Amino acid sequence: MAKTRTQFICQNCGTVHTRWAGKCDACGEWNTIVEEDPAGGIGGGPGRQVKRKGRAVALTSLSGDIEDAPRIVSGIAELDRVTGGGIVRGSALLVGGDPGIGKSTLLMQAAAALSRRKHSVIYVSGEEAVAQVRLRAQRLGAADTDVKLAAETNVEDILATLATNGRPDLVILDSVQTLWTDAAESAPGTVTQVRAASQAMIRFAKSTGAAVILVGHVTKEGQIAGPRVVEHMVDGVLYFEGEGGHHYRILRTVKNRFGPTDEIGVFEMGSSGLREVANPSELFLGERNSNAPGAAVFAGMEGTRPVLVEIQALVAPTSLGTPRRAVVGWDSARLAMVIAVLEAHCGVRLGQHDVYLNVAGGYRITEPAADVAVAAALVSSLAGLALPSDCVYFGEISLSGAIRPVSHAAQRLKEADKLGFKSAVMPKGSQDVPENSRKNSAEIADLPDLVARIAGGSLLTRERDTDEN
Repeated sequence: MAKTRTQFICQNCGTVHTRWAGKCDACGEWNTIVEEDPAGGIGGGPGRQVKRKGRAVALTSLSGDIEDAPRIVSGIAELDRVTGGGIVRGSALLVGGDPGIGKSTLLMQAAAALSRRKHSVIYVSGEEAVAQVRLRAQRLGAADTDVKLAAETNVEDILATLATNGRPDLVILDSVQTLWTDAAESAPGTVTQVRAASQAMIRFAKSTGAAVILVGHVTKEGQIAGPRVVEHMVDGVLYFEGEGGHHYRILRTVKNRFGPTDEIGVFEMGSSGLREVANPSELFLGERNSNAPGAAVFAGMEGTRPVLVEIQALVAPTSLGTPRRAVVGWDSARLAMVIAVLEAHCGVRLGQHDVYLNVAGGYRITEPAADVAVAAALVSSLAGLALPSDCVYFGEISLSGAIRPVSHAAQRLKEADKLGFKSAVMPKGSQDVPENSRKNSAEIADLPDLVARIAGGSLLTRERDTDEN
C-alpha cells in the first residue's frame, strides 16, 4: 500500500512546502501554512492513481475568419464600459472589494437589469440566506424581476442545479471563498478549495457558454484573498473601490481579456442602491474652494475617459527632526521624486517643512501626468499664493527638471473646457491640441519656469503677452 503523502500550503500566497513552518518563505506571512491532502483538487480523489490515455485534439491555423465575441449588454452604462461593452458569453469575471463596499448591491442591480432584458440570470449566495437576499432585492427595486435565487455552497450541487434548469446567460456566485467541492478535502476558504471550486465553475462557463461572475474577498492590503492563480484563471478582474466617508464608488478594471484594462466606472451610493455618475469630474470638483492656496485641478485620463480632480497640498514648517510626508490618493514615492526635483533644480527648500498631499474626494491617481499639478500645488502652498481658478494642469516631470508631454492632451482640454476651465498649464510640444486652446494656455518646457511663474503671480499672463507681441 502506497504511503499517504501530505503537503503544506500557504493560505496567503499558495506556495507549497514540504514541511510545516511558522513563517512562509515566499510571502513572509506568519501562521499561514496549513497541512492539506495533495489528493484533493483538480485531478485528485480516489481515482487519482488510474492513468488515462490522452486523446488527440484538432489543430488549426492562425488564419481564418474572426468574429467579435458575443456580449451580454446590461444597460448599466458604467458597468458595460468597464467590461469593454458588455459581459462576454462563456467568460469568467472575478469581482473584489472591501466588505460592505457594495459588491452584492452592484451585482443584484446588474442581475435585475439583465433580467429585464430577457436574459436568464441565476444568483447563488453562499453567505446570506434566501430571505436576506430578497430583502436587498426589495430595497433595490429588483424583486419584480425573474432572477432565479439559490443559497448553496457545494460546487457539485450548484452544477447539478444549473444543468437541470437549462443553460443560463449569467451565473453570479457570492462568494468564491464560501464554495467547496468534494474533490478537495480541505476546509472552505483554503487555497485548495478556492482553486478547485473556481476551476470547476470556469470549466462550466467555457463548456456551456454561460457567463460566470465570482465575488472574492480582499485582504487587509486590498488584494483579492486566496491564491493569485485564481486571478490568472479568470478572464477579467474588477475591483470595487471607495472610501467609507464618501458616497461614490469606483469599479476599476485590472484585467480584461476582451477589452481595455484601464477603464473605470463611477457610481454613487444612495438609499435605493447605486446610481451611475455620467460625469465624474463634476462629482470630484463639487466642493472646491477656488481661492485657497495649495489647490490645483489635474486633468487626468482613466482609460478613454477624461477626469478632472482637485489636488490639495499643505506645506507647513515642522517641529520634528525628520519632516513628515503624508500622501492620500497618490504614490508617495512619486511625491518624494517631485520634492527632490523642486529642491535640486528650482531652489524650493522643503527639507524643514511637513508636506501633506490629498486627492479630493478620495479618488486615487495612478498616471504620472499629475506631476505638474502636484508641483504647482506644493509651490502654491509654500508661497501662500492661490492658483488661477480657471486653469487645469497636467504633465510628467523628469529627474532633469524637464516637463515631458503626455498622451490625450486634446481630450483633457476638451473636458476642462466643458466644465468651464478657460486655460491650462501643459507640457511644451503637446500634440493634437486645438489652436484656440493653445492660445489660452501656458506651455511649460521645464519645472523652473513653472515655479518662477507661480512665484511671480504671472502663471498665464506671460504666455499671453508673448502671443500678443
